[in-house]
Amino acid sequence: MFAKVEIVGTLEVVTGLHIGGNSAFAAIGAVDAPVITDVRSGDPIIPGSSLKGKMRTLLAKQYNEDVAAKPDDDTECLTNLFGSAKKGKAGKIKAGRLLFSDLFLNNKGELKKVGIDHMTEVKFENTISRTTADVTPRQIERVIRGAEFGLNLIYEVKDEETMIQDFEILKNGFKLLQYDYLGGSGSRGYGKIHLKDLEAYPVIGEVSEAVMEQCNELLQEI
Repeated sequence: MFAKVEIVGTLEVVTGLHIGGNSAFAAIGAVDAPVITDVRSGDPIIPGSSLKGKMRTLLAKQYNEDVAAKPDDDTECLTNLFGSAKKGKAGKIKAGRLLFSDLFLNNKGELKKVGIDHMTEVKFENTISRTTADVTPRQIERVIRGAEFGLNLIYEVKDEETMIQDFEILKNGFKLLQYDYLGGSGSRGYGKIHLKDLEAYPVIGEVSEAVMEQCNELLQEI
């Protein structure tokens, strides 16, 4: 069978989130570590690659029997879902069944209505030497808590039995992400997120209603 299923939802920022942009040409006095932004709107974004990489890393801890030095060495259920650049017996790389899209801010208007005009904040931090007590200040830009981003994934269906197994893995990945962090400096309180309103529906081909219901029930467990 051939079908594609779209998975949509909302990613809410619970604590300030930092996914870095380019600061190579920053002016003197500018923020040391800016966030990545959409060149058209100037609003912060969450790259799909950041979400995919973090989820895969967390799932590798759960599903790999041994430590995999590279993502290509992950267990088969993960390489089937996320893909692998390692060439197989036929000399081909393995395309993943999941397609991640960049996440764009979708509640800017709501935030402005309550008086929030800036979608990012600048957090001032200091690094203090333990031996000399010298202080090195730095400025980290973060997406503000309460910002919401539209989540969009496309899943390519191989067969319905495999789809249910893959959605179980996907559910675990989403759940692990909520108990970890996204972006940098998670050990210092950054990047806690909450996923909500997750829903899956076929957009190409047909998938039985029973299987779609089962997959959506898995997403509701997050």
